[in-house]
Amino acid sequence: GSAADLAVSLAAEPEAAAAPPAAPAVATTTDAAAERALAHALDVASRLERRLKVQILGRDDVIELVLVALLSDGHVLLEDYPGSGKTTLAKSLGLSIVDDREERERGAIVPFRRIQFTPDLLPSDVTGVSVFDAGTGRFHFRHGPLFAHVVLADEINRTSPKVQAAMLEAMAEKQVTVDNVTYPLDELFFVIATQNPLDLAGTYPLPAPQLDRFLFKIRMEHIDRQSELEVLDTYRERRDLERHDLARVSRDEVLAARRAIERGVAIAAEVKTCLVDVSRALRADERVLQGNSTRSLVLMLPALQALAAVRGRDHVSSDDVETLAPRVLGHRVELAPGISNFDEVLAEAMAKPLETLARSTLRRR
Repeated sequence: GSAADLAVSLAAEPEAAAAPPAAPAVATTTDAAAERALAHALDVASRLERRLKVQILGRDDVIELVLVALLSDGHVLLEDYPGSGKTTLAKSLGLSIVDDREERERGAIVPFRRIQFTPDLLPSDVTGVSVFDAGTGRFHFRHGPLFAHVVLADEINRTSPKVQAAMLEAMAEKQVTVDNVTYPLDELFFVIATQNPLDLAGTYPLPAPQLDRFLFKIRMEHIDRQSELEVLDTYRERRDLERHDLARVSRDEVLAARRAIERGVAIAAEVKTCLVDVSRALRADERVLQGNSTRSLVLMLPALQALAAVRGRDHVSSDDVETLAPRVLGHRVELAPGISNFDEVLAEAMAKPLETLARSTLRRR
């Protein structure tokens, strides 16, 4: 039954061992194509990473997570106080992706749009609006700022539930509905939302369904001392990204990278078992009021694949799970009253499943 026994058996029976030449050739070609596609996906991520690191200092971990979300078709919620680089990060990413399609095919889609959320914002300010044209006697649709590759939703927790509902449809369905007509958004559509901590005046908690649409919630901590000094020394040179002559990526390359990662990065059964066991441990913990949904685990799978690819692997490892679980589950698990340290609760829930996973062989079999 072992591989060694099989090898001996095949050696003893040369006629039985002979295989039609076409089958392995096809398999090899397919594997080689998948490897090339995965290598190109890594190159796409590397080019984006180089551009972002010119603009954003001391936040390599945040840059990695944003790229993972982009490559796994998720959205990101960044939380920190004003002036921490959230807007610069989103704008730099949007302007690093070019659209090579013909203008007719591209339509109203632009690389980057920023929406400043305020209490008096209307849904039509975000989605677009039907405008009556007196010359033709017809209504035509004026596209809103959601029609972009990368959308920065700035201070999203300062706006009304109606506007948040419009954002929810856009993020969940990649479409907007205006006057009972549905308009598709771009396939690449990627939201980086920012929110100020809830202890700031004029902030409103995001409803649970909208929070659930964000793949990651990331707290942007203060950068280290050396990085802060470097920001002050180099801010003039870093303001103009194009001066650095760093290659951009095309929209189609990002979409191709998503497909390559989905097909080319293996997720062993043991990884899925680990995720389920972590979730069940959280739900059984008396310090947890509401555990995470199964959907959160489904969303985590492509993110784990993307992280593995960005780190140069063709399989998901226990390190990937350890990195992403806090980012994916942190805003989906509700702790019991009086409990505030989610990291501690999660670490205990993950300890045994991660230990089991780390002992497994996760490479392609």
